[in-house]
Amino acid sequence: MVSPPKKHFIPFLLLLSLCILLLLYSPHPNLISTQTFPLNPLYIPSTTTPTFSLTIKVLTFNRLNSLTRCLTSLSNAHYLPHHPVHLHIFIDHFPNQSESNIDLKLRDSLGILQFVDGFEWKWGQKIVHYRTSNVGLQAQWLEAWWPTSDDEFAFVVEDDLELSPLFFKYLRALVLNYYYNASNFSPFVYGASLQRPRFVPGKRGNRMLLDSTSGLFLYQLVGTWGQLLFPKPWKEFRLWYDDHKAKDIKPFLEGMVTTGWYKKMGERIWTPWFIKFVHSRGYFNIYSKFPDEKSLSVSHRDVGVNYGKTAGPDSQLLDVNSLDSKFLEMKSLSTMKWYDFCFRKVVPGRVVRNLNDLGSILPSVQTKETVLLVSLFGASEAVTRNLLCHFERLNIWNYIFIGPATDLLFDLARRGYPVIDADRFLNNIRSYKSMGIQESNARFMKDILLKAYVVKKSLEFSYNTWVVDGNMVFVNNDLFLEPIDSTDNFYAGESLDLFFVKNSPSALKIWADNFLYDVVAMVDKISLPRDSRNFVSVMTKLLEQKGFSVKRIDEKSFGMKIGNQNLNQTLETNKQVAYWSRELDMDSIQKRLQEFSLWVIDKDSSCTAVVCHQS
Repeated sequence: MVSPPKKHFIPFLLLLSLCILLLLYSPHPNLISTQTFPLNPLYIPSTTTPTFSLTIKVLTFNRLNSLTRCLTSLSNAHYLPHHPVHLHIFIDHFPNQSESNIDLKLRDSLGILQFVDGFEWKWGQKIVHYRTSNVGLQAQWLEAWWPTSDDEFAFVVEDDLELSPLFFKYLRALVLNYYYNASNFSPFVYGASLQRPRFVPGKRGNRMLLDSTSGLFLYQLVGTWGQLLFPKPWKEFRLWYDDHKAKDIKPFLEGMVTTGWYKKMGERIWTPWFIKFVHSRGYFNIYSKFPDEKSLSVSHRDVGVNYGKTAGPDSQLLDVNSLDSKFLEMKSLSTMKWYDFCFRKVVPGRVVRNLNDLGSILPSVQTKETVLLVSLFGASEAVTRNLLCHFERLNIWNYIFIGPATDLLFDLARRGYPVIDADRFLNNIRSYKSMGIQESNARFMKDILLKAYVVKKSLEFSYNTWVVDGNMVFVNNDLFLEPIDSTDNFYAGESLDLFFVKNSPSALKIWADNFLYDVVAMVDKISLPRDSRNFVSVMTKLLEQKGFSVKRIDEKSFGMKIGNQNLNQTLETNKQVAYWSRELDMDSIQKRLQEFSLWVIDKDSSCTAVVCHQS
């Protein structure tokens, strides 16, 4: 039997218990919360607010008046007494090789240094970095920050900017809502820009037509006039930049205005590098649109690297008197609109896992009542991404990918491409579970049934359906965007693994549930060569056995097959596709497509060009 504690131990035990409770229930600064944080900090319980640091990085050179205006606006902003904000000022040196007006340039530099030394910053640390030689705008940006933790953020400001007094509270709300709020967090959002959204870098891109009301949206373009940077994507970019720079890989991205800037200005600018990185990763930036074209950060566009002469302010500053009620709103990330470099709308997260999902997505995918079902079974990642680049080039958007639940499939969905998770889709179909599929044919059967179910659903929506294999490249879009004008319901190209089902009442009647059961029953009985065991061969044989006509596609005129047997081929005219056997190795595929100028991805497996088509 344990005796009760002695009285002099009781205070010690009480104190120990209290310490344990505090340790267990005290908030950890790095935990991601699911709470939605309002803009007004008075509504944020201090015990649950994540702790993070914000440093303002001011980049300057020789514009004292601009720097004075910039730092004054930063000093006049509304900060919080319990949240320090640090100020780092990076002063670039004038070129040492310059022999003219040396004394004047020295006096200008001294004037900037004296002003910065005397400038009072009471909200946190003030650190000044005065360079010994001229490095230019690119190095000023890239060397300004290397995050020391995942809870450190940088707000980069060039010296000809002027900030609204409201900018800090707005930045803080963005960080809390879109970085620390788990329901709103995405690792593919790299930061937020406070400038007025105004520029579309993709040539022949859409006009930036936004709702007349204020609001938040996501856009791939970096905004250099007041850019908040998240730590992890910035580190990733710096390492990517080091790798490409060391290997002399240029940030060329054809179809972009910024590539022209780089070819003209070279390493004096940094944005083409970051744009190329963002394009390869599929990342996005948060923008805010306020009424009357106002913004929280205004560029006065003073004469300098970017402007040959002063152009004046690009917008008006948002102040307390011009606020509306929606200024305090922080939208859910899932309800915000997303745009690419062409300012073309992107719809991320379209993953089909059941028939209801398919029914909701098909209407948004179809073009002219035609759907293109692309199978990724047996297609490599490089081949898939190369095919996507051709879809973009040809302005083909009526496709949906179907494949196994791989990282590639979900990355495609994250970037805005509709996909079908093959395994989840079939497992959620009640009739599939009762079909009694033999294990030996499971993978082959799943491939066939998946496509058959999608075709059935497409017919129910009165859509035509192309079923194609991912191991091909589309050369033109003449056929795949237009319905075939014919009395035949079915077209087949067996070596192409290409099948067309025309929307018609008779086709829908044929493609019923009992037809799908017949497919399962037939697969175990048919005898087909291994290289002919595909969806097209099975469907063709089954339909013809049931007495239905299947029209053969003239494969020689329709497509061009590539392989190792014919080297230095030239692409024949009037071909719809170039295709190859699944057994052809990746090096040979790439080499053959390069000969036809049809290999259009780079070392990052990213398209070498952005191709815009106005909506």
